[in-house]
Amino acid sequence: MLIEIKSDASLGEAVRLLSQNKILSAPVVNVDAPEDASWIDRYLGMVEFAGIVVWILHQSEKNDGSDVFSSTLDNSLRPAVVAAAGGMSSPRYRSSQPGSPKTAGNFFELLTSSDFYKNTKVKDISGSFRWAPFLALQTSNSFLTMLLLLSKYRMKSVPVVDPDDGKIHNIITQSAVIHMLEECADLQWFKSWGSKKLCELGLPLMNTSEVIKVDEDEPVLQAFRLMRQKGIGGLPVVNGNKPVANISIRDIQFLLIAPEIYKDYRSITAKNFVTSVKRYLEENKKASPLVSGMITCRKDDTLKEVILKLDSKEIHRIYVVDEEGDLEGVITLRDIISRIVHEPRGYFGDFFDGVLPLPANSRV
Repeated sequence: MLIEIKSDASLGEAVRLLSQNKILSAPVVNVDAPEDASWIDRYLGMVEFAGIVVWILHQSEKNDGSDVFSSTLDNSLRPAVVAAAGGMSSPRYRSSQPGSPKTAGNFFELLTSSDFYKNTKVKDISGSFRWAPFLALQTSNSFLTMLLLLSKYRMKSVPVVDPDDGKIHNIITQSAVIHMLEECADLQWFKSWGSKKLCELGLPLMNTSEVIKVDEDEPVLQAFRLMRQKGIGGLPVVNGNKPVANISIRDIQFLLIAPEIYKDYRSITAKNFVTSVKRYLEENKKASPLVSGMITCRKDDTLKEVILKLDSKEIHRIYVVDEEGDLEGVITLRDIISRIVHEPRGYFGDFFDGVLPLPANSRV
């Protein structure tokens, strides 16, 4: 069942709904839209837990006279960063994510008891795309259209809407496409393609000098700031040039739900953040890519091998290392999808002209 959040719901109600259904984002329904509204008028955009967390932290520090986020985080992180985390509520996505956002600890209780948390409505921080609440597919659209949106046009997930009833009926994610490829691994059309080495396919697309990363001794808030600034969903934590961990934008939730982290969220280093999150997850018997350790590959690995790793570990990126374990690049789900798709000339006409890349929460 697809979970939707009403635009007049408070942030507290949104967090409870996301938590209860073990999802990290949901479409926002405009309660003022008429019953027969089209999907463009029915929805306002998306709301995500990562965006709510950063918004709460920023607002709380403004209220108590402190302004750590103003000096530590880029302006684009406040107050609306709901487009940053990506990822939706498909059944596969929901089962693959590390638990759900839960309200725990005195610090979180203090924040969530405040008036601004109770009174701020979801519609105030929901993100949208240009003239529409989000880019969406209809069931009549082609498989090629879906793959292009998830690769070249940088969508992490794409809602599927029914134009007749104006509602979202499904959401397709990059992870779901990679899982489909994994299930096709033994089919003839995939074998010749999947047996190619990464270097033969021009992967990784991004070399060492282009990879956005943080040193393990830098504040973890710097990692989240870079993700938002650069429009990426995760980055490696390095010791010298050796990747030792991966931090995702979704991991920002642990700044609030893990007791030993939220006390020091302003200063905790990337290394200590990862260690604390692992301990918290293990103690609470929760699954997460952070518990599995650093997942890497080599340039002479085959594409099939990499797809199997990404799918089995339920991760969105894998880091390429050399014989010494030094970082050589990164491969994302988008990179892999882009290798199997080509956009015919004029396929989308001028629809995307002047639109990409978009700032977060664009309402152009």
